[in-house]
Amino acid sequence: MSFDPAIAALVPPGSRVLDLGCGTGELLEHLIKHKGCTGYGVELDDANLLACMKRGVNVIQRNLEEGLSIFEDQSFDVVLQLETLQHLRNAEQMLKETARVGKLGIVSFPNFAHWPNRLQVLFGRMPVTRALPYEWYDTPNIRVGTFADFGVLARKNRLKILDSFGLQDGGVVRSMPNLRASVAVFKFERE
Repeated sequence: MSFDPAIAALVPPGSRVLDLGCGTGELLEHLIKHKGCTGYGVELDDANLLACMKRGVNVIQRNLEEGLSIFEDQSFDVVLQLETLQHLRNAEQMLKETARVGKLGIVSFPNFAHWPNRLQVLFGRMPVTRALPYEWYDTPNIRVGTFADFGVLARKNRLKILDSFGLQDGGVVRSMPNLRASVAVFKFERE
């Protein structure tokens, strides 16, 4: 998975970063080389672990369903949880853990309210798009969410949203992102 420059721009230079579900480590490598960041990736997949090591990215093999108990409170400046929340059984608990471990959290997930998804549901089908590329019966996504859903969850868990936008076809969407963007992005901190 390649990284999006708009998400990389949310990370302050020199930050200590924890990247949950870091994939091949491309984003963390970029942050280390170009923004002077340090930190770790957390990844379960063996092939992705090897790719991280080849990039020189520090990586820990761990199932995110087990939580982040190995990390102290506020031990990172930024915790990234990009395109992972929808795969977890207890997304709310992992969001709380993200806020506990990091001073800032940045999450992204496929936006189920994007207009092509709405149209497919209107015609009686579950959406299949670039952001949601699987059929309903073989998807790794346990849940789907929207901009509005995340806002409610953030308020419930006393998280202050510092920035939010959508991503669509390589661009940032700030006007009506719940309708116009296939990916939702949020930057937050604890209240």
